[in-house]
Amino acid sequence: MKAIGFSEHGGPEVLRFVSVPDPVPGPRDLVVRVRAAGVNPVDSKVRRGMRGKPPAGAPVIPGWDAAGVVEAAGPQVRSFRPSDEVFFAGDIGRPGSYAEIVAVDERIVGRKPARLSFEEAAGVPLVAITAWESLFEHLEVPEGAGGSRSSLVVGGAGGVGSFAIQLAKKLGRLRVAATASRPESADFCRKMGADLVADHSKDLAAELGSAGVRAVEYVLSCAEKNDFLALAAILAPLGRICCICRVPSADLSGLFAKRGSIHFEAMFCRPQHGIEPERQGALLSRVSELLDGGVLVPTVTRVLDWSEFREAHREIDTAHTVGKIVLRVG
Repeated sequence: MKAIGFSEHGGPEVLRFVSVPDPVPGPRDLVVRVRAAGVNPVDSKVRRGMRGKPPAGAPVIPGWDAAGVVEAAGPQVRSFRPSDEVFFAGDIGRPGSYAEIVAVDERIVGRKPARLSFEEAAGVPLVAITAWESLFEHLEVPEGAGGSRSSLVVGGAGGVGSFAIQLAKKLGRLRVAATASRPESADFCRKMGADLVADHSKDLAAELGSAGVRAVEYVLSCAEKNDFLALAAILAPLGRICCICRVPSADLSGLFAKRGSIHFEAMFCRPQHGIEPERQGALLSRVSELLDGGVLVPTVTRVLDWSEFREAHREIDTAHTVGKIVLRVG
């Protein structure tokens, strides 16, 4: 089959079209013909060497977001059959979705939203799972909590941030603040449902305070770098912070007096370690229903042909993308 892969780490130039054997499915795997693949920052990180040296002679196929059509199912598969339209985020320990065909465990697969195109659907799974697990598992936001509770999404215009704004607003019934530093980013946050947008290049407490927000109970940070003293200053007592990026070192002293807690989201944890992976499939099925019902909206802002994979990676490398980039496969 045809795929996009790399055999050495580096910039977008190391990516190339490759010919590799069709995937060999396991007993619980679906064989999916990929119609569209989402582009995420993790794709770039893997390309640059986050997971160590690529095996000699075996191109690494990145991309862990896809929508497509089931072509075959393993003998133990119970939930899907050929011709079903599906979407999924995959398993980072297996070949990715920049390919014509991919094998994926049925337990982490959801039914593609009927009202969405394959391109729109391919931009959903990874960000939806990351945002959902961050808000409802780590931060323990009660669905329908509402009241006077507030949340802050740091980096609200990105893929995860823009989906998290919707979940916090529509399901958590929270007052949602987001951070953005450019007009187009701020506009996208508001379009996704943010009640207010703060400029994260300025004093965060002052920015929120001018809008009448003195403290927030929940913080989801999608930023690569975090000022935890600034976040602690606006965190309510007993508040929670969840980060989706690694924090190599940080001053967390500001959290102590408020008994604040910090959590880390790694959406590949469940499939990699076999920890109730079926919860991600169920989560995607719920998200699919919410998308079909118009409660949530897709966040894809740019669709490219998969021959433009280097352009997609150059854009994702800027860390200034708004919404999601998707490659149309085939």
